[in-house]
Amino acid sequence: MSTETILVLGGSFAGLGAAHYALKHTIPQLPKKDGTTYTVTLVNPSKDFYWRIAAPRAAVSKKLMPASKYILPIEPAFKSYPQGSFTFIQGSATHVDTAAQAVSVTTASGEHKSIPYVALIIATGFSTPSPLFTQTTDAAALDATYDAFQKILPSAKSVVIGGAGPVGVETAGEIAEFLNGKPGLFASAPKNPKAKVTLISAENKMLPVLREAISKTAEKYLKRLGAEVVYNTKVVSTSTASEGEGAKTIVQLSDGKTIEADIYIDATGVRPNTSYLPKDWLDERSRISCNPQTLRVETAGPRVYVVGDVGSYTRGGVIDQAVAIPVAMTNLKTDLVAHISGKEPGPDRHYTANLSEQQICPVGTSKGVGAFGGWRLPSFMVWLIKGRDYLSGQLAAATLNGDGFKKEGKWKPQPVAARAGLSSG
Repeated sequence: MSTETILVLGGSFAGLGAAHYALKHTIPQLPKKDGTTYTVTLVNPSKDFYWRIAAPRAAVSKKLMPASKYILPIEPAFKSYPQGSFTFIQGSATHVDTAAQAVSVTTASGEHKSIPYVALIIATGFSTPSPLFTQTTDAAALDATYDAFQKILPSAKSVVIGGAGPVGVETAGEIAEFLNGKPGLFASAPKNPKAKVTLISAENKMLPVLREAISKTAEKYLKRLGAEVVYNTKVVSTSTASEGEGAKTIVQLSDGKTIEADIYIDATGVRPNTSYLPKDWLDERSRISCNPQTLRVETAGPRVYVVGDVGSYTRGGVIDQAVAIPVAMTNLKTDLVAHISGKEPGPDRHYTANLSEQQICPVGTSKGVGAFGGWRLPSFMVWLIKGRDYLSGQLAAATLNGDGFKKEGKWKPQPVAARAGLSSG
């Protein structure tokens, strides 16, 4: 009797979804052959799932967003599966050997392991320039980052945030309200603001996914909290004006101006976690290049797939993964069946991106803007959906437990494209 491993790299939204999908729908449907059993191994730097959606509020205040709402242990979420069908390894991938079909992993204790795979799902996601929005190692390190930030925030008189995507806008709103308080019912700005919060937008509007009118509404809400927006300007560089506690940051802007800030937060985008992968697997943005319909990483050899923001196929976002994960995992099952049986693979399942106007962005604890399926949402609805707790209630637990993938869902089979080596290796 032998054991074959479906290996999932990354334990955030995409990796958790892929692991649950494999355990629920892939392994139970594989043909039985020579007593071989199939298991899922999940590798992640932290033993906890970080609900990063809550980061803008979690970074500002543990009272407003306690850690119990955004840090959740991973392993208990897989206890319902048969014993021995799931293994969790706290560690990071350092190398992929496609010839041997194995991944080198360094565990949290410093041990070096080589994990063989029959199928590989890469879901290592991204990191952010600011440590406020990424769990790079474990929950303890993130907690220390938040402690340090929350120690200096209350006394800040000037805060500059680079980047006017949803994370930048949400962070500006949370910080401005925390420092300046809520404005009066009909006030257009705080009466006696304690701090100046400046949001730097490289484009002529904030929130690129949303229409300009919605972006302007977000700006109005930010102004009510004492935050201003600077458009068509980039942060060129930052430097420290002095040493020690209370040191100022000099923010150099593309228009030649500088801003002296007590706190600078870089929210200018994301950096794919792909440094351990061969360069020829990556596109010009360092994301994993894949077939945009099947989500196979075709340069990586047989049965390698990518899901989540680390893939070239997506514009990003958690909502998109509900569509992408079933595609990748159905095609994985198709390829595994062909590998086991030696027969030609069955039909493909294809991914189609949902490019409708779809984004929800709280601005402070009581306002927000957004659209869903192309329909603009009123501020109250944004608060009701996300602004109250950044979806950290039932949805965080449901994501961790794989509740969104209880069923495979219906799909229309597509013709099989030419796929070299699917039944080999």
